[in-house]
Amino acid sequence: MAKMKITREEALAFHLEPVPGKWEVQATVPMTTQRDLSLAYSPGVAVPCEEIAENPELAYDYTNKGNLVAVISNGTAVLGLGNLGALGSKPVMEGKSVLFKRFADVNSIDIELDTEDPEEFIQAVRLMGPTFGGINLEDIKAPECFIIEQRLKEEMDIPVFHDDQHGTAVICAAGLINALHLSDKKIEDCRIVLNGAGAAGIACLELVKAMGAKHDNCIMCDTKGVIYQGRTEGMNQWKSAHAAATDLRTLEEAMKGADVFLGVSAKGAVTQDMVASMAENPVIFAMANPDPEITPEEAHQVRPDAIVATGRSDYPNQVNNVLGFPYLFRGALDIHARAINDEMKIACAEALAEIAREDVPDEVGLAYGKQLSFGRDYIIPTPFDPRLIHRIPPAVAKAGMATGAARRPIVDMEAYRETLKGRMDSTAPILRSINNRARQAQARMIFAEGDDPRVLRAAVMYQRNGLGKALVVGREDDVRKKLEESGLGDAVRELEVVNAANTRHLETYKGFLYERLQRKGHDRQDIHRLAARDRHVFASLMLAHGHGDGLITGATRKSAHVMELINHVFDADAHHGAVGVTALLLNGRIVLISDTLVHEWPVENDLANIAERAAGVARHLGMEPRVAFVSFSTFGYPVSERAQKMHLAPQVLDARGVDFEYEGEMTVDVALNPKAQEAYPFQRLSGPANILVVPARHSASISVKLMQEMAGATVIGPILAGVDKSIQICSTNMTANDILNMAVLAACKVG
Repeated sequence: MAKMKITREEALAFHLEPVPGKWEVQATVPMTTQRDLSLAYSPGVAVPCEEIAENPELAYDYTNKGNLVAVISNGTAVLGLGNLGALGSKPVMEGKSVLFKRFADVNSIDIELDTEDPEEFIQAVRLMGPTFGGINLEDIKAPECFIIEQRLKEEMDIPVFHDDQHGTAVICAAGLINALHLSDKKIEDCRIVLNGAGAAGIACLELVKAMGAKHDNCIMCDTKGVIYQGRTEGMNQWKSAHAAATDLRTLEEAMKGADVFLGVSAKGAVTQDMVASMAENPVIFAMANPDPEITPEEAHQVRPDAIVATGRSDYPNQVNNVLGFPYLFRGALDIHARAINDEMKIACAEALAEIAREDVPDEVGLAYGKQLSFGRDYIIPTPFDPRLIHRIPPAVAKAGMATGAARRPIVDMEAYRETLKGRMDSTAPILRSINNRARQAQARMIFAEGDDPRVLRAAVMYQRNGLGKALVVGREDDVRKKLEESGLGDAVRELEVVNAANTRHLETYKGFLYERLQRKGHDRQDIHRLAARDRHVFASLMLAHGHGDGLITGATRKSAHVMELINHVFDADAHHGAVGVTALLLNGRIVLISDTLVHEWPVENDLANIAERAAGVARHLGMEPRVAFVSFSTFGYPVSERAQKMHLAPQVLDARGVDFEYEGEMTVDVALNPKAQEAYPFQRLSGPANILVVPARHSASISVKLMQEMAGATVIGPILAGVDKSIQICSTNMTANDILNMAVLAACKVG
């Protein structure tokens, strides 16, 4: 599978557009009328202030404290980049805040403290305690991070968690539980070697010991070799706590007969000879980033029986902190915890390990382009597993409640699980899934409008993101000039530029086109003009002859005009069953509207066809279709000739015996709102509709554009369905990113 390439320009543009940075603040209450302002601020705000002053616990009820975490750093150990200082660490901390929101719906603010003095740092964080429900410390160098965390834990009454230490330790522990399960070993019997006595290494060993590993069986090494009792060189109190009574002096000696190797050190620290000397079924967690201590390939060459994990996403078994910290804090916040203790960390590790041993949901397999099942190459769940949000926080919360860390225990655990399911953005897994399927497909994508800078940027992103080969229809010198103007001059060598002047297939294309159009009033001169001079037709001919796998067009011309041109080459009209389906994404929901492209005024049979095509698109996107035929009338009232066809369309589907849910006719609120559906107990939808079939193309267009402009919905489409080749038509106002999304859909053959 092609590797993803991220350029400096792309990374900077991502942080610059649409506004600088990665998050913003939004109000959760109305702020429109004078009354709203009086309640939000003076005089209304005095009431909760007095209540909280009297009973501090009420801060969790009347403020956002209970769902607010601070990500705090001084920038002394940023990623693998070293001491970049407080300001240099801000992009990383903003990123961490966004991960909290994306994975566990935890609001998070990044705070960068401009000091390297542990005492100043401790005071600053301690004084902010009333604001937050939890503190996530990040990228602080050892040994200061130990001092800072220990003191803050003692002095604060909210969870303080240094993710570089404990986040890594928790995921490492989860993987170890399953690796030992597969190799039929018990943790208390294992000989464990750890290399890298920094923050993460020490935390990993401490957690492993808390889970039952024996002190005398654990050997910790650093750059100077084994940390043994009596060693004085390069020691500190945290290393001394793990000094072993042993004659071993080097990592090489320690590895002989070891069951487990945990590496949080540096690339190349482990040799094949060391791996060869380990016990049967060795477990190797080479977690150095970005390059592991030894690669899985090198380890497996000498020990096929090894179970290997790394910190990288392009190898199996990624030890990824995002599997831990969002859910640990989610569970801790929801019980108003005083701390995150060892029992809560172990509960998190055990819940993760348990998820990996179960059957993997289909949507995860779809997202990763392969079916995963518990075994040597899958001992840790993937970050996009939808079960994480409703399985891990309850386990963490239960452990917190059992150990007295909870201020407010959860009474109904089942109801809590259900609320967690509802917290997550349902669109994200769908978008991720199609991106991964596109990466698997490696489609050669034809971008018809190579004279448009947005299309060129999308083509470059398509190729550099490892999605496949980009073929651009245009003139080489024009393409070069426009890429240079966009700051992508080096990309011209990567793209393949195609046109009528440099293809050897032009005569074949013209023969094919003449065959189709000779009885539609086109002579040979017309055919030459269409094939050689119109890029929409030329690109369609390329696709028809298999000289590309998908086609992206329409960014520079109205879609009706582009459809006419495509129909010279393909049967992409209403008569042949083509349909346009537009996806609207808003507030974590996804709704498909159709037909938005082809049918001007469909009758009931057409409407049934549109519903079937849209259901096919929904399934391609990993959704279970629920179709509503929408109108201004609900189940026959008010009576209207205009609503009649929407009333008849479900009867057409009844006769066809289709295998998805559908109902109608109904107003949009009944279709989308389960409360409104309760008034019609006979209706057949099991939940809110995710496909709206509308009466005509004008109503589709009005609905989509109104949602886009007034509500800020993200629009993907219209997705062209029902044509035998993969074609997607952009709209003229799309950004380069929108065009890339259309290419991803085409690569997955959605529709």
